[in-house]
Amino acid sequence: MERQGVITPPAERYPGSDLDTPDTAGGCGRLLKVLLNARCSYDCAYCGVRTGTGECSAAPAEIADAFLRMHREGRADGLFLSSGIAGDVDTAMEGIVETGEVLRRRGFQGYLHLKVLPGAARADIADAARVADRISINIEAPSASRLSEVAGVKDYRCDIEKRQAWVAEAMPGRHTTQLVVGAAGESDAEILSCVARQYGRLAPARVYYSAFTPVAGTPLACREATPLWRQRRLYQMDALVHLYHISPDLLRDVMDDDGFLPDADPKRVLAEDLPPVDINTAPLADLLRVPGIGPVGARRICAARRTAPLVSPADLRRCGVRMKDAGPFVRFGREVQATLSSF
Repeated sequence: MERQGVITPPAERYPGSDLDTPDTAGGCGRLLKVLLNARCSYDCAYCGVRTGTGECSAAPAEIADAFLRMHREGRADGLFLSSGIAGDVDTAMEGIVETGEVLRRRGFQGYLHLKVLPGAARADIADAARVADRISINIEAPSASRLSEVAGVKDYRCDIEKRQAWVAEAMPGRHTTQLVVGAAGESDAEILSCVARQYGRLAPARVYYSAFTPVAGTPLACREATPLWRQRRLYQMDALVHLYHISPDLLRDVMDDDGFLPDADPKRVLAEDLPPVDINTAPLADLLRVPGIGPVGARRICAARRTAPLVSPADLRRCGVRMKDAGPFVRFGREVQATLSSF
């Protein structure tokens, strides 16, 4: 669920990871998140929009006018537009697309993210991709059985998975999705399997994770909130799968018997079971296993050592490595190994 009228800061890096490049999922500066219609006839048990009883909606031109005014005043740089489904999905999607078209006709060339609703028509998805910088449809849960526990109206395979394939076709590599973590009682192992399929089959730019928070008036109002540390660890796990290309099987070894991640950096946990990596001879894949070394830093190391051996922590710092994290897991050779003991 997206809250109406929310301004969010620039897109963050993968929270808590040692990813050394910014999020490239299309983030802008201040992003206005707004719903075209704040009522919904769907029954998602975790969603506060279903509790709305009054009329709270706006016409596409009204949303466009309000956003452009905020944009001119320097209060919003981009727009994220979604909608509740008060009645007909096609009508809701037409309003989302029309808002984007109005903004483009009025000269707005900045960041525009349009949400694709479950059950959306293929033509509406194509139109959304035509006017937006990013489109997305939320899968919400890692499987059909898990979604059925919290949303009886949505058909996971038809309304979501089928539409997600259309989204990927309409905007390859520039679409995203989101999981609600903890609402359906799923394990992290289930999420990992789902995420591996997502990146393998549909290649989204990013998968987002939203820790479940109980909302008054919903069927899950009395359920305990998902701790934010779990969301953080899932983002770290995601980075290892998506950007470091680490096997999901290795990450399952980090989980407990019930399939949940501990509150510890999974990359560091994996590294603790391996011998130190020789900075001057290790292949790129092994460098990426070291805490404190991200993709950019690993490539810089490979480039630098072709010119001359790296012989000190200072050499790694110049490559962008966080030695506080990497120190215990790397070696240069016996002559400098004693230096690392201070980190």
